[in-house]
Order: sequence, then C-alpha cells, then structure tokens
Amino acid sequence: QVQQAESGGGLVQAGGSLRLSCSAFGRTFSGKAVGWSRQRPGKEREFVAVISWLGASTTYADSVKGRYTISRDNAKNTVYLQMNSLKPEDTAVYYCATARTTAAKLDEYDAWGQGTQVTVSS
Repeated sequence: QVQQAESGGGLVQAGGSLRLSCSAFGRTFSGKAVGWSRQRPGKEREFVAVISWLGASTTYADSVKGRYTISRDNAKNTVYLQMNSLKPEDTAVYYCATARTTAAKLDEYDAWGQGTQVTVSS
C-alpha cells in the first residue's frame, strides 16, 4: 500500500492560485493513477481530479474544470494540482490517493492521505 503526503495548502484570496503536491513515501506511484479529492466543512468527500500513470488521461470534476490542472513528475514521484481562479467554495481539505485507473468514483481509490488545508477568502 502506497503512503503519501499532501502539501502546499494555505490561505489565498479569491481569484488567486495555489499548487498542491502529493508525494509518495515507502512505495512509489509506479504504474498507478493518482487522484485528488476534497472535503468541504460539513460536507461529504468529493472527487476533484485524476491523472493516469503516463499522464495521457485526465479527468476533472465539473466544478473545477478549466481552473485546475493535474500533472505529475514520475521521476520525482510527485503529483501536482495547480489551482487557479480560486473561489471561496474551493475552501476544503484536499487529499490524494492512488487508483488502478483514472476513475472519477471515490470507491475506486485506495487510502487517502492526511490532507492539506486550502482556505480561500472573499
């Protein structure tokens, strides 16, 4: 089982940008798709984005499409989530996890990490 750590969260004003990182430890991401989810206060976890092992396939939630970009650097064993044009409703804890495919369904994912907090102010 791959373990991973999320980082890069913080406080940003509406319209600003952040880049989150997801780095594996113990094992690598080799051969695995990696996705991001988020959980807003008092709400259920929701899918955000996913990228295939080679990066040829990506899928985004409608709520972030056109604003977020998922990418990966396999040499660094790291997956990124570039978030632009942030909105207050993007405020959430963001998590990453591995999956066998580029699934948009949360039940297709392995264990989520501890998460990183993103707060977008009005």
